[in-house]
Amino acid sequence: MGGRDELVELLGRAGLEVVRDRRVEEVLPPPFAWRHVVGWETEPTVAVADDRPDLVAELNAQWHRLATETGILGGDGVFLVDFSGNGSWVRVRLTDDWDLAGVLGPRPGQPEFLTLSLDGDTMVGATTEEYAVWLVAVDRLRERREAAALAAAEESPQDRADAWEGLFRGPQARGRLLDAWASGLSLNPALPKEPRSQLWERSSYGMYSVLPTEAVDAALAHPDWKTRSRAAEVQPNITPEQWSRVILGEQDDRQRWVLTLLAADRRAEVPEDTCRTLAADPSARVRSEAARLRGLPPSLAVALAADPDGGVRYVACKPAWPHLDAPARHALLNDPEAKVRAQALLLHHQDHPMPRSVYGAQDVGAHVLETCRLERGLAEYLVRNGEPGERSSLAANPGLDPDLVAVLGEDPDAGVRFVVSLRADLTEEQRAGILYEFDPRGRYHPLDWVVALHQDDEAMRRLAASSHPVVRRSVARARHLPPDVVERLAHDEDRVVQLFLAESCDDAPADMLMRVWQWWDGSLTAPDRPRGHPNFPRRDLVRYADDPNPRMRRLALDDPESTPELVERLSRDRNEEVRYRAVCDPRLSPAAAARLLEDPHEHIRNAAARHPHMPAGILVRLLRQGGGSAETAARNPALPVEVMRRMVDRISASATAAD
Repeated sequence: MGGRDELVELLGRAGLEVVRDRRVEEVLPPPFAWRHVVGWETEPTVAVADDRPDLVAELNAQWHRLATETGILGGDGVFLVDFSGNGSWVRVRLTDDWDLAGVLGPRPGQPEFLTLSLDGDTMVGATTEEYAVWLVAVDRLRERREAAALAAAEESPQDRADAWEGLFRGPQARGRLLDAWASGLSLNPALPKEPRSQLWERSSYGMYSVLPTEAVDAALAHPDWKTRSRAAEVQPNITPEQWSRVILGEQDDRQRWVLTLLAADRRAEVPEDTCRTLAADPSARVRSEAARLRGLPPSLAVALAADPDGGVRYVACKPAWPHLDAPARHALLNDPEAKVRAQALLLHHQDHPMPRSVYGAQDVGAHVLETCRLERGLAEYLVRNGEPGERSSLAANPGLDPDLVAVLGEDPDAGVRFVVSLRADLTEEQRAGILYEFDPRGRYHPLDWVVALHQDDEAMRRLAASSHPVVRRSVARARHLPPDVVERLAHDEDRVVQLFLAESCDDAPADMLMRVWQWWDGSLTAPDRPRGHPNFPRRDLVRYADDPNPRMRRLALDDPESTPELVERLSRDRNEEVRYRAVCDPRLSPAAAARLLEDPHEHIRNAAARHPHMPAGILVRLLRQGGGSAETAARNPALPVEVMRRMVDRISASATAAD
């Protein structure tokens, strides 16, 4: 189905009132529930011949009887439904004029839908066969799943060996299935280095691994441009000589430009001779990227600053400026290209105060006011007459005279006052006297001048007592702080200060880390904090196993005194976060891993598929399915090394045959 409106409209035509939709129900997901209806061993509870004149009415009557008898229609009449093409449960209730068999299918009398009780234990599904419509009622779903998981876990060594051998019997894996194997194996920590290096052509992840020199040579010399550029973009093991070969070997101007850009962006070491060749390249775009190369000799930067192309001169201006003589600087300050003049002017006025006449005559933009030296007259004029954007930029200029800073500290614009409040040259008393506006939910970068003082204990003491939250947040980013500073920040009224202390400071106290954990479980920059902090409590956590807060229940398994029995219990927890913690525990049983492979939440199912205790028979089935299932199963570290080698051999043989 399309959007929510289309879903509601279709269900409305079927006589179903939507009670709640677009959420993950804590029951068996529809794709797994459908297996009970369309499996090859399935027998119908009721079969209705498709040539009956009253087919739709009879199907509706039989479904209602089964749904009532099995308890799907609870006291309030609410149940779950999934139909072909939707793929997720929706909570619904019957209205007076309902018609499931006439609407929930490709045409009236050919229904394809599932209905499930809210507790997820009873199901009635409808599916159209060749000469009849089947209604399949299934009860005790949880019990059946438990039994199936236990049966799958009962593997003998011979069963496992037979399962792995079965992976290579029957139809040969090919095409997208091999691509899925390659991508998954590339991320498998148990795959040895040598076979891993054979996967880069088929894997979307293989190029990120450090490849041996010969593999990098092959990737950079590959006939496909996308492969060459991908290697240049992400491969971590490219030598200066390889950079030289791949860039200079490109005959196409655009491709040579892209590779030079990638080398510059990655701060790659490029041989000086290659820099000289690129600085003389016929393409101006290549020459402009050459001006950004790491280790570019000053003489080449100077030469590129006089390049015939304005775009090249613009890029080369900054690296060349310290090495230019007066005539060359004068030429750039009077360049015919406005952007070159602006760049040269910005560099010139790092040392020479900018007069009002220059600022008014040149289209340099307000940003120059942040870093350039300014004549007193220009600064005074802008403080009193500048636009808010100009005053805001001026407020960040470290060279602004104190009396003018004081004037801006009382500026009518709140944004200007806020910038002033962050200056490094204010005393804390002065900072406290500025009436600025602060949004505690806003995102603020650590102040560079505070970060530069992180090793100064006295400065940290002074700044930790600042009235300004951004200053205190910047202090909290220090790797180490004096004990008294840690104590102060650990009880800061701004909880983001406590968060930053938990993420950055190795001295953060255990009690604060536990407090932060209750509302924060990691970011992209610090995914393991606060729980991964060395001071985070590790003992006496089992007592949280029954805590009403699921985040606290998660901690119970971190306790050395926790048991496999507790892992099993929490793998059935009502909360997905707790189940995810359990499925990542190395003590999880094979039966629990098999059961969690049908969890309502995809990230839990994926973690189960990667668990080393997942039965081999299930892994082989997943590896045969293709797509995401095969890729995830191929990441499982319990795959025997010999099996992974044979998988890689199949992948390599397929690539060779294609060539």
